[in-house]
Amino acid sequence: MIHYVRTCSIAPGKLGDALAFAKEISEYLHRNYDVKVEIALPVGGNPHRIGWRSVHANLTALETFQTSVLADPKYIEIVSKGGNNFIAGSLHDEIWRTL
Repeated sequence: MIHYVRTCSIAPGKLGDALAFAKEISEYLHRNYDVKVEIALPVGGNPHRIGWRSVHANLTALETFQTSVLADPKYIEIVSKGGNNFIAGSLHDEIWRTL
């Protein structure tokens, strides 16, 4: 299994908006792509971050999913509305493999 994790730092005063945006993205992806995207906040460390996590059968499935959403005009529209909720340059992606 492949675990895709994206984290981002929330802009000052934007916690509520960032959480609403995260929920909107998560629900859209589940509804349109049948991919469950979990939303998480850190317990320790920098508290002004948010994370998304999804699980995929393999790297091919992840790549297919990512290619599909990047070609989806509605997804791009939703993502473009949320940019001001986060600190520019703070986006960080990781791909983990279950052993």
